[in-house]
Amino acid sequence: MKFDTVVLGAGIVGVCIAAHLQKRGRQVALVDRKLPGNETSFGNAGLIQREGVYPYAFPRGLGTLLRYARNQSPDVRYHADAILKTAPFLWQYWRNSHPTRHAAIAKSYATLIEHCVSEHRALAAEAGASALLRPIGWMKVFRTAAAHDAETRLAERWHREYEVEFEALDAARLQQLEPDLDRTLLGGLRYPDSDSVSDPNALVTAYARYFEALGGRFFIGDADTLRDGWQVDTEAGTISASSAVVALGPWSERASTRLGYRLPLAVKRGYHMHYAPQGTARLNHPVLDAEGGYLLAPMARGIRLTTGAEIADLEAPKTPTQLAAVEPVARTLFPLGKRLDDEPWMGRRPCTADMLPIIGPAKKHPGLWFAFGHAHHGLTLGPITGRLLAEMMTGEATLVDPRPFSVERFARHG
Repeated sequence: MKFDTVVLGAGIVGVCIAAHLQKRGRQVALVDRKLPGNETSFGNAGLIQREGVYPYAFPRGLGTLLRYARNQSPDVRYHADAILKTAPFLWQYWRNSHPTRHAAIAKSYATLIEHCVSEHRALAAEAGASALLRPIGWMKVFRTAAAHDAETRLAERWHREYEVEFEALDAARLQQLEPDLDRTLLGGLRYPDSDSVSDPNALVTAYARYFEALGGRFFIGDADTLRDGWQVDTEAGTISASSAVVALGPWSERASTRLGYRLPLAVKRGYHMHYAPQGTARLNHPVLDAEGGYLLAPMARGIRLTTGAEIADLEAPKTPTQLAAVEPVARTLFPLGKRLDDEPWMGRRPCTADMLPIIGPAKKHPGLWFAFGHAHHGLTLGPITGRLLAEMMTGEATLVDPRPFSVERFARHG
């Protein structure tokens, strides 16, 4: 079977790339080992973070680093063997998180972020999925004045530099918006320009169905069989295409390494569990407990509790200790009832050492393109990444300058 392009990976990024290419007249095959949206894109906080102009940095304060070293922090845990393996990545990540470097990175990152909500809304409208997007914003809540003041200073900086809107919430305003939250909270910050998603898997599925309605085809297949040509084996037979896109999320390192690219990549794992609310309790917004290291989000299935980051090998067994640690705290924030899932879900976030995704051509191989490394913002940046890469592949003028996201910035790594 012959196509113009084969897109490997049917998460949010791969599906959006496939849809945007198909819209532009390319005949596209989308290939994954599972149905669309059933790996990393399945389990996230459901945020489309218009405020996320600064990607998540590595902490640099000595106190925070010492706290993390004890491996008991609610927001970051690690496997000791993975720390040794990822030490070179973590060193580069730490260096790039220096405030001056981080600010420079944000200037490029913000060019993607500024289009995240508008591109999602446009694609959702075309896919008949607008009802899955909630234009209600999200919020952080605080238990101490120190945390409240520090986060407010950050919000003020983001507003000053990038016009990120925020609403400062005192205790009374917070209770008005979320009457079932803990009444001892001091206040919060609300980011009104961000959207949230009631079912991330359903959204990716809707985008994939739209891609198929445009004439694209989805195949169950094995990305590890990709070979020059570009050919890949699927359950329906071998697919050949003149171009290929690697959008395999956390599995992109395996594919890129096999093709001869040594890139500074790592994985942050995370967990979620759904709960029924107690009685008539209702959660209106996604809520981040800024000091507790977890987020509660109202989802179609129930209240989703999501954890922070776990540094571990890609295929290491689940160790949902963070979830167990934060669940009792989350129950004091909001009246959670029984668990609704048989076991915790685990996902893997694909990360680069400079916090910028890799989007663009793989220069060693004509016809090969990369789109991965979105870390915590894969759902946020899926549609704008899809549009940007499709514009590059079809020779259109690009909405965003793609140069900061080129794999060539890592040329010294091979």
